[in-house]
Amino acid sequence: MAAGKSWTKSLFVGLWTGLNFTRKLFFNLIFIILLIVIISAIMKDDNKITVPTDSALVLKLVGDVVIEKKAVDPFEEFMQQAFEDEEDSPEVLLQDVLLTIDNAKQDKRIKALVLDLHGLGGAGLDKLEQIAVALDSFKESEKPIFAIGDYFTQTQYYLASHADHIYLNPMGFMLFEGYGRYGTYFKSAIEKLKAETHVFKVGTYKSAVEPYIRDDMSDAAKVANKAWLDGMWSQYKTAVAAARGIDEGNFDEKLDVFLEKFEQVGGDFAKYALDFGWVDALKTREEVLQEIIATVGKNDDGTSFNGISYKNYLSIINPPLPTIETNTDKVGIVVAKGTILNGSKKPGEIGGDSTARLLRKARLDDSVKSVVLYVDSPGGSAFASEIIRQEVENLQAVGKPVVAVMSTYAASGGYWISAGADKIVAAPSTITGSIGIFGMFFTFENTLDYLGVHTDGVGTTEFAGMGVTRSLNPKMGEIMQRGIEHGYDQFISLVADKRGFTKEYVDSIAQGRVWIGDKALELGLVDDLGYLQDGIQAAAELASLQEYDTQYIKRSLSQSELFWKQLFQNAAVTFDGAFTLENDNALLDLVKTVTADIEAVSKLNDPKGVYAMCLTCEQ
Repeated sequence: MAAGKSWTKSLFVGLWTGLNFTRKLFFNLIFIILLIVIISAIMKDDNKITVPTDSALVLKLVGDVVIEKKAVDPFEEFMQQAFEDEEDSPEVLLQDVLLTIDNAKQDKRIKALVLDLHGLGGAGLDKLEQIAVALDSFKESEKPIFAIGDYFTQTQYYLASHADHIYLNPMGFMLFEGYGRYGTYFKSAIEKLKAETHVFKVGTYKSAVEPYIRDDMSDAAKVANKAWLDGMWSQYKTAVAAARGIDEGNFDEKLDVFLEKFEQVGGDFAKYALDFGWVDALKTREEVLQEIIATVGKNDDGTSFNGISYKNYLSIINPPLPTIETNTDKVGIVVAKGTILNGSKKPGEIGGDSTARLLRKARLDDSVKSVVLYVDSPGGSAFASEIIRQEVENLQAVGKPVVAVMSTYAASGGYWISAGADKIVAAPSTITGSIGIFGMFFTFENTLDYLGVHTDGVGTTEFAGMGVTRSLNPKMGEIMQRGIEHGYDQFISLVADKRGFTKEYVDSIAQGRVWIGDKALELGLVDDLGYLQDGIQAAAELASLQEYDTQYIKRSLSQSELFWKQLFQNAAVTFDGAFTLENDNALLDLVKTVTADIEAVSKLNDPKGVYAMCLTCEQ
């Protein structure tokens, strides 16, 4: 028996030793391969990236256009590019795109611009407007812009419409669907789970909680949403029609009108696009390739046209080097992008503490004379929003003006943190307002009772033992509702005080209602229509600056973090790929949407459970 135990023990020890050796061998091999790749990428002269003479810049935008990228580990980013793994949610920085187009306009080596928009995902209309302006400016150099596509989404076509030549594959597809807001509603599902939903809110139009208390959109929410959606759609049509030189009536908004035209072209989407002026020609990939070759010539190996990719070009004109400090006065830019959450968050989300620290950093920097708060947020935690707003006040208290610049949206909590700025600049399409707050949580006493699980005990006060396993005391519900009402009063009082209105007026345009930028200007919620550069100029004027630099205020990286970031970024550009196509999976997309809706609520972490947030605003 002892011999058997000894043999079994030896077997397991041997297996464990073998597994341990295999694990170490595997990771050591990976490390050696990675080290060789990095050294080769950095040291080899033949890997040095240059801009070919008489070349085309391929503006291949893959992912959503944002004003701040989510934090990604440099090593993980490098490995994804090295092994051609797709990012789960790729992002494109708006400022990089604008810089690239502007630089290419002046670059004598660049003879043409190719818009490869297959991978372009979401982008707020404000961001598309700015890129379109840059494209129109590029055309002043008399260099042609080619927009090529096997298909064009509505977002992609906005940019394509500004090209000199729009080519669609003969088997291609494009369709304008307009703007809409169709949410997923869970009331019946929650009832089947026997969960109790407790909602506390102020505002007729505060519809963020509707998916959890209704099975459809309320009439009030439909009225409010239809108003700003119509405004955005009108802006889209006006801009695209002007770029293409066609009538706005060419947009088919009724199915019977589209069907009549569709029958005229025999059910051919590509021919529909050509016959009704949306594209200039139907061309295969090879035909497009040959036309661009005729414009800029062939590349060195003769396989394609002479060109350079967006990523490689950007790495040349904007290398990842540390910022060199100067004594010049500065306008600081603090980006507030994403959901507002309590605590510290990485870039891509707004942490009450972390964003407040950035504003404090700007306040303590003597070279920073004024600050632009660049907001792209549907809101979130009311407490975190107030922490950020207090830091805005602290900046003003030391004589540093603050200008809030609103990107795609600055609604609810996004408006809260902007309201106290010396000036507010919004894009015509910015989604803002939604001045209102809510609180919501679930209790599962009925669910647990159905399963035979119960909660009982004693406490020294009526507050003791409150939680998701017990029914909510009606008096406690009254207390929470009063707290929400007080929070709403704080919100409208803040706006009234900072914007010079009466509380009654603010209440009349608040109630959780969403407004589009040009309407917000009429209502006095913003001071001017414009974009980041307009906000920077306004901040400089308020600080009486004649000469100044701009500086993004970010968390300072340690020397170690900076080294690894530069190392991997320098190496990664050598793995820049070419063209990709994406497949759609409608069911998977639906699952992702529902999961995202639930996750958006589950990650909220206001200490009092009070939120100034517009879930329906997000695009």
